[in-house]
Amino acid sequence: MKSFFLHHFSLLLSFSTIFSSSAIAFDYADALSKSLLYFEAQRSGRLPYNQRVTWRDHSGLTDGLEEGVDLVGGYYDAGDHVKFGLPMAFTVTMLSWSVIEYGEEIAYVGEIEHAFEAIKWGTDYFIKAHTSPNVLWAEVGDGDTDHYCWQRPEDMTTSRRSFKIDENNPGSDLAGETAAAMAAASIVFRKTNPHYSHLLLHHAQQLFEFGDKYRGKYDKSVGVVKNYYASVSGYEDELLWAALWLYKATDKEDYLEYVINKANSFGGIGWAITEFSWDVKFAGLQIIASKILQETKHKKHSYIQEQYRSKAEHYICSCLNKNNGTTNVDRTPGGLLYVRQWNNMQYVSTAAFLLTFYSDFLKNFDQKIVCHGGIVDHEELFNFAKSQVDYILGSNPKNMSYLVGFGPNYPKRVHHRGASIVSYRENKGFIGCTQGYDYWYNKNGPNPNVLIGAIVGGPDNQDEFNDDRANYVQTEACTYNTAPLVGIFAKLNFLSSPLIASF
Repeated sequence: MKSFFLHHFSLLLSFSTIFSSSAIAFDYADALSKSLLYFEAQRSGRLPYNQRVTWRDHSGLTDGLEEGVDLVGGYYDAGDHVKFGLPMAFTVTMLSWSVIEYGEEIAYVGEIEHAFEAIKWGTDYFIKAHTSPNVLWAEVGDGDTDHYCWQRPEDMTTSRRSFKIDENNPGSDLAGETAAAMAAASIVFRKTNPHYSHLLLHHAQQLFEFGDKYRGKYDKSVGVVKNYYASVSGYEDELLWAALWLYKATDKEDYLEYVINKANSFGGIGWAITEFSWDVKFAGLQIIASKILQETKHKKHSYIQEQYRSKAEHYICSCLNKNNGTTNVDRTPGGLLYVRQWNNMQYVSTAAFLLTFYSDFLKNFDQKIVCHGGIVDHEELFNFAKSQVDYILGSNPKNMSYLVGFGPNYPKRVHHRGASIVSYRENKGFIGCTQGYDYWYNKNGPNPNVLIGAIVGGPDNQDEFNDDRANYVQTEACTYNTAPLVGIFAKLNFLSSPLIASF
C-alpha cells in the first residue's frame, strides 16, 4: 500500500487546493460501491452464488436456443429485457477504461473485484456472441414485443429471437465497439488473469478485422434495432476507436497507423463534436489520440496529433462554455450540462469522465488549453467535472440524488420492470405480460425493489424532475449512465479521504 501512496503523492499535492476551499459533502466511496452494485441488478442469465442483489433471480436461460447458439448472460441495458449489443459493449468499454485509469483508487475502496466482475459479466457474453471470426450476435429479443409487456425478467414471455451480423449483413459499428470493449478489458485482466486477457485480445483483433473488411452500419443489417439504438454517427468512429484501443492493448504500430491514416477520411480530425455516447465516439477518440500522440516516440505524427487535439479541446471548451458562438453545450439554471431531453445524464457522466481524464493529461504534461473564452488549466477542468458529479449526487436545486439509493432523497419510481414488481424471490407466482401493467406499473407507491446505483435520465432543462414510473424520459436508468462514473467516484473519494488529507 505504501507504493500506492507514493505513486499518488504528487497528484494529491496538485489537487489539494481544489478540496481545501470547501468541506466534502458527499460519500464518494458509498457512491462507488453502489454504482458497481447496479450492474448486478442488470444481469441476464444464471446468477452466481455471490450475487448481492437478492431481489433478482435467473432469467433468459434459453437465449439463443432458437438459433442453436448459447447466448445466455450479458446485461439488460435499461428497464426492459432486450440485450442490445452496442450499448452493452460501450458500457464495458467505459467500465474497463475506468479501471485502467483509476484502478488503484477503486482498489483503495476495496471494490476492485466487483469492478472486475462487472466487466467480465459483459466480456464473457461477448465471447459467446462471437461464434466465428465473421459472426457476432447483435441482439437478443426485440424492443417492440418486449415493450408490450411489463413483467419481471424471471417471468419473460416475450420473443427471445436473436439477430446477428456477418459477412452478408455487416455491422462495423457494433463489431468495432465490441472489439474496443474486449481490447480495453484485455488490459484490465493482463496481470490478474493473463490467459483470459489473451483470449479477449484474440476476439478483439478478429472483430476489428471483420468490421473493417465488411463495412456497413449494423442497424441496416439488424432492422429491429432502429427504433432503439440506431447508429446515427455511422461506423467510422467505432473503427477508429477500436484501432486505438487495440493499439493501447498491443502496442502494435499497425493499429496506430490506422488511426493516423484514416484520421481525415473517417472524420477523426474532421468532426467537432459536443457529446460522447454509446453512438458517438469521436470526442473520446480525439481525447485518447491527443494523449497517445503527445508521447515523444510519436512526434513524427505531430501534425495529425495537433488536429486530433484541436477537436478534443473543442469538446472540452464547449463543456466549459468557453467556445465561440453556438457551439457550447447548454446548461440548466442549476449548472448541469444539458445535451437533450431523453436520458440527458448519459452525456453528463461521459463528460465528467473525459474532462477528468483530460485534466490528468494536462497536469502530467504541465499544459493548459486555450479556449476562445480564455485559458483553462487542469484544476479548472477537474473542478467543473466534480461539479457535474456533485450535481448528480444531490448538489442541485431539487436537493435530489439522481444516483438511486444514494443519500436521503432519490427517485423512488424508477422506470424498471424488475424493480417495480414484487421480487421473484419473495413471490414466485407467475406475473403475465400485461398483468404487470394492470397491477404494478400504475401503482403510485415507490418500487418494491430499490435499483441501487442506477443513474436515471435526470431533470429537464429547468432542473425539474417528475418521479413517475411512466415518465421514462427522466426515470429510466441505463448501464452506460453509471459506467463512466465508477472511476470518477473512486478518484474523488481518494482525494477527499481523511487518511490522504493527513499527508
